[in-house]
Amino acid sequence: MSMAAIGAGITLVGAGIGIGLVCMSGLQAMGRQPEIQGKLQTSMIIGAAFIEGAALFALVICLMKG
Repeated sequence: MSMAAIGAGITLVGAGIGIGLVCMSGLQAMGRQPEIQGKLQTSMIIGAAFIEGAALFALVICLMKG
Protein backbone atom coordinates (compact mmCIF):
# COMPACT_ATOMS: atom_id res chain seq x y z
CA MET A 1 0.00 0.00 0.00
CA SER A 2 1.42 3.36 -0.95
CA MET A 3 1.80 6.29 1.37
CA ALA A 4 -0.49 8.31 -0.91
CA ALA A 5 -3.34 5.89 -0.21
CA ILE A 6 -2.74 6.13 3.53
CA GLY A 7 -2.61 9.94 3.34
CA ALA A 8 -5.81 10.03 1.29
CA GLY A 9 -7.58 7.79 3.80
CA ILE A 10 -6.50 9.92 6.75
CA THR A 11 -7.59 13.05 4.89
CA LEU A 12 -11.06 11.68 4.22
CA VAL A 13 -11.49 10.43 7.78
CA GLY A 14 -10.52 13.87 9.08
CA ALA A 15 -12.98 15.57 6.75
CA GLY A 16 -15.75 13.24 7.87
CA ILE A 17 -15.04 13.96 11.52
CA GLY A 18 -14.94 17.71 10.82
CA ILE A 19 -18.28 17.75 9.02
CA GLY A 20 -19.79 15.59 11.75
CA LEU A 21 -18.67 18.06 14.41
CA VAL A 22 -20.07 21.00 12.42
CA CYS A 23 -23.45 19.28 12.07
CA MET A 24 -23.52 18.19 15.71
CA SER A 25 -22.82 21.69 16.96
CA GLY A 26 -25.36 23.20 14.61
CA LEU A 27 -28.10 20.82 15.67
CA GLN A 28 -27.37 21.48 19.34
CA ALA A 29 -27.58 25.22 18.73
CA MET A 30 -30.85 24.82 16.81
CA GLY A 31 -32.24 22.80 19.70
CA ARG A 32 -31.46 25.65 22.09
CA GLN A 33 -32.61 28.50 19.84
CA PRO A 34 -34.90 27.33 17.03
CA GLU A 35 -35.42 30.88 15.71
CA ILE A 36 -31.84 31.09 14.36
CA GLN A 37 -32.22 28.02 12.16
CA GLY A 38 -31.98 29.91 8.85
CA LYS A 39 -28.76 31.78 9.67
CA LEU A 40 -27.21 28.77 11.33
CA GLN A 41 -28.01 26.42 8.47
CA THR A 42 -26.31 28.77 6.00
CA SER A 43 -23.24 28.99 8.21
CA MET A 44 -23.14 25.20 8.57
CA ILE A 45 -23.26 24.71 4.80
CA ILE A 46 -20.46 27.23 4.26
CA GLY A 47 -18.36 25.57 6.98
CA ALA A 48 -18.91 22.12 5.49
CA ALA A 49 -17.92 23.45 2.07
CA PHE A 50 -14.66 24.82 3.48
CA ILE A 51 -13.90 21.47 5.11
CA GLU A 52 -14.64 19.61 1.87
CA GLY A 53 -12.47 22.04 -0.09
CA ALA A 54 -9.53 21.55 2.25
CA ALA A 55 -10.02 17.77 2.15
CA LEU A 56 -10.13 17.76 -1.64
CA PHE A 57 -6.97 19.86 -1.79
CA ALA A 58 -5.17 17.49 0.61
CA LEU A 59 -6.43 14.47 -1.35
CA VAL A 60 -5.08 15.85 -4.62
CA ILE A 61 -1.71 16.58 -2.98
CA CYS A 62 -1.56 13.03 -1.59
CA LEU A 63 -2.35 11.51 -4.97
CA MET A 64 0.16 13.75 -6.79
CA LYS A 65 2.94 12.70 -4.40
CA GLY A 66 2.11 9.01 -4.76
